[in-house]
Parts: sequence; structure tokens; C-alpha cells
Amino acid sequence: MDVPETRYAKTVDDVHIGYQVFGEGPIDLVFSFGEVSNVDQAWDLPEQAGFLRRLASFSRVITFDPRGNGVSDRDPDDASFEAGMNDVRAVMDAAGSERALQFGQQDGGMICALFAASFPERASGLILLNSTMRGLWAPDYPGGWTEDRWDGYHAEVDARWGTLEHAEEHLRGLAPNHPLDSATVARFARYFRAAGSPGAMLALDRKIRNSDVRAILPTIQVPTLVLHTVDNQTEPIENARYSAERILGATLVEMPSDEHVPFWACADIVIEHVERFARQIREDEREFDRVLATVLFTDIVDSTAQSAAVGDRAWTEIRAQHDQIVRANLRRFRGREIKTMGDGFLATFDGPARGVRCAEAIAAAVRPLGIEIRAGLHTGEVALDDDDVAGLGVAIGARVGAKAGASEVLVSQTVKDLVAGSGLTFEDAGDHELKGVPDRWHLYRVVDPSVADPLGSTA
Repeated sequence: MDVPETRYAKTVDDVHIGYQVFGEGPIDLVFSFGEVSNVDQAWDLPEQAGFLRRLASFSRVITFDPRGNGVSDRDPDDASFEAGMNDVRAVMDAAGSERALQFGQQDGGMICALFAASFPERASGLILLNSTMRGLWAPDYPGGWTEDRWDGYHAEVDARWGTLEHAEEHLRGLAPNHPLDSATVARFARYFRAAGSPGAMLALDRKIRNSDVRAILPTIQVPTLVLHTVDNQTEPIENARYSAERILGATLVEMPSDEHVPFWACADIVIEHVERFARQIREDEREFDRVLATVLFTDIVDSTAQSAAVGDRAWTEIRAQHDQIVRANLRRFRGREIKTMGDGFLATFDGPARGVRCAEAIAAAVRPLGIEIRAGLHTGEVALDDDDVAGLGVAIGARVGAKAGASEVLVSQTVKDLVAGSGLTFEDAGDHELKGVPDRWHLYRVVDPSVADPLGSTA
């Protein structure tokens, strides 16, 4: 995968947010790494680049630098975590993402949690990785940092941020048992400087220090996965347990590691759980996107032989008129064209009687062109997949259509039963095995002669 292009999104409060989009997976995933972030320089770190590429293997990743960090505007008027929700909205809008899994590492978890609580219609789920929901220690939040620890950390950032010595010490705190060499330390030192100057990092650290978003945890209603390393020295496991206990239905995974970043020893287990969670959300949403619909399949009978008989130019004109007739009748009977397939159409209707009458009208209208169609209909549950439909209901409709003869409209037992009282009449077409569909299916042939003046007819 090539290094993605960095683009800018503008928030509602006029802050420019640098972001990247990469991967072609079936689910959108917004990844917020937190305060030490630079979307350009991340690809110069083999560890972080490898992690991002693995996310992109099963999702469409949208990653960004929060305001005040990396390539984004450094001095916004509002640098709060609440304002950070504007950053997420802006990059999702710019990336054309209506709904995405929110994945926040360390303080990025605060932004993602706030977004999921505030805009559940745009968050398909939430993942918190080694995150905290409050910066300071409190009697009811013992995992927060004490005032003394914050003061000492601020002094170190002020005096030595971006140096090789500080980079090595910082990395040893993030991954105590991971071996480091001078080249790795140098790469991370450059990355830290690219994320922000000492002053910029102090401003971000003060924001984290004074933050407390715990009140929103019970309001989060999207599926949530909390991942945390058990022996984490930066954010103790108690923080994850606190969050998981207060988010309804959250799943907590305690990972056997002391690393705070998901690059080395814990990378495999993080990716495993994130991918499994993302795929489950995708499957759940596909289940939610199931509707009852009547499926219509049409197909020109013996199209290959007819094309050869009349020649390519004449056949192209016949096909164009056929397509015009089909679409005109779909509009007339309020059908929805899904797609064309070879010489046929797949369409859906929210009423089976209109689907049957549409098929009859098309069959009558195309005969003056010297061609005939076959058609099949079935009413059942179908899965909506963007502009397509899928599922067993679609497969049954296709197989019913394949059984039809020239100028014949076949329907399943379900369609016949549902249109009782509509004035349509049928004759028994017998029991059939439908390829790839379990059981035997009773089919019926439409014999209703009442469809008059089919659109497109020249008779």
C-alpha cells in the first residue's frame, strides 16, 4: 500500500484538520492516536506504519491529527476535547463517511467516546485502547496521574522534548521490555518533534491533565470494546475497568502486556480483537439492513441467437429500446431498478402485486420488438448493501426467473398468497428444485390478461 495523501478538512469553527484515508474494507474506521500525532511522519515509523496497514486490511481507515497537533492547526481558539468532536465530524464529512467505527488510543479515546455519545447515528461502534477518561487522580479514579507526576512530566517536556535522551526514556515508559536501538530512538525523536514543539505539547498535556469526561460513559449506546494492557505503566488497567463498568454492554479485554502503544508485543492481539469487533459490527448492521421486498428478475429469451441473427447494430438498437421499456414500466409501477445483468434487470418493489403487473407489462411491451422476456418474482427478506440487494430472497427470485419460459411470468407461492384479492390470477406450475436453494418450491404462472396499454408497446 502506498503512503496516502494528506488532505485538509475545515471544521465548523474554522480549524484545518490534516487527515488521510486508506484501505478499502467494508467498514469505515476513524483512528485517533492521541496527542503525539503526525499523519505524515507516522509512515516513517515502521512500527506505526505496519499497524496502520493492518487496520487497512479489513477497513477503510480515516486517521487525522487532532487540533493543536501534527499537521493540523496548532493554535485553535478552542482546543477542548469537546471541540475535538468537530475534528472527527469534519474529517468524516470530507472522506464521505456517514457512519464509522470510532477507535481511540490513549487520550484519543476521550474524543472518540465523546463523539460516540453525542452522535450515535454516526458511530457504528467504539474502541478504547489504553485510554483514560480523567487526567488527574481522584479518590474515585485512582488510575489518574497525581499532581506531582504531572508536574514532573511537564518539567521533562519543557526541558528535553524531542531530544534523543528524552525519546529513549519516553519509549521505555511506553514499552518497558521492548529492545531499543539507536536508529529506532532517532526515528521516534523526529516523530515527537513533528508532532509538536515543547510548548505545543505542554498545552496539550495541560488539556489532558484538566480533563474529565467520565459523565458521558453511561450515555454511550453504541457497541463498545475496551482494550487495555494489564501491566500498563502509563495508564493503569483500573482505568479500563472503570470505563467498561459504566458503558452499557461494553466488552473488556485485558491484554497480557506492559506496552502502552500497539506496535510491538501486543500488536497481534490488538489487531485480532479490533478486526473481530469490526466484522461483528458489519454483520450486525447487515442484519439490521434487512427488509421485506418483492424481487423481480427479467431476462431476454435466446438473446445470443437473436443478436447473431439480426447483427450487432440492429441488436444494440433493440437492446436500447428494451431497456427503455423496462425502465418506463419500473417508474410506472414504482419499482426500484437495482442493476442490469447481461440482457436482464433486477428490480425490487414494496408491493408484490405491482411487481407482477410490471412484469406482465414489460413482457407485453417488448414483443413488438421481436423479442420475448422471461420473468420471476419472489417476496422475502433481502439485505440492503449500499445500492445493491443480497440474501436468500434475491437468490430465490433469480432461480424462479430462470424457470420461466418465453413471455412467461412465474412467481413463488409467497407472492401468490400475498396478492390474494388483487384481481391477479395464476395457474399451477408445479413443484421445482431451485439451484442452490433448499427444499422444493411450488411455483405459479401468471395468467392475468388485465394489464392493458403496457408502456412502450407499439401494438
